[in-house]
Amino acid sequence: MDTPNPTKKDDHLLDDLESIRQLLGDDDLQPPLLTEQADGEVQIPLLFDMVGSKQAAPEPVVEAPVVVDAAPAAAEKGPDALLLHLDNELRAAAQLIMQDVIDDFAPHIETEIKRRMDARMERLLSQYQS
Repeated sequence: MDTPNPTKKDDHLLDDLESIRQLLGDDDLQPPLLTEQADGEVQIPLLFDMVGSKQAAPEPVVEAPVVVDAAPAAAEKGPDALLLHLDNELRAAAQLIMQDVIDDFAPHIETEIKRRMDARMERLLSQYQS
């Protein structure tokens, strides 16, 4: 009743996220409990931080120029350097995809929260007025 039926786009995004998680080797990791704080290298901005600051537009992400000779140079240094380079590229791509997903779903989440809070407020007000 409160949750709309998922669309094909949602399924595609979830599949993409699952494949990224598998590529990064995070299969055995569990999400933190609600009482724990997730410490990571990069802090994800919270929704109220973005709404409170009223930014006109997010800063565009500038990707580093691709160097054609990077692969042979990494291969000369050894397979570990190549794996490290590929790992860094995959993690950067995963961050960009995650930010795209957050940007795509943030308006929907905000709308749904507002709708549910309005409905809850109406129910509470009607209880106290009766």
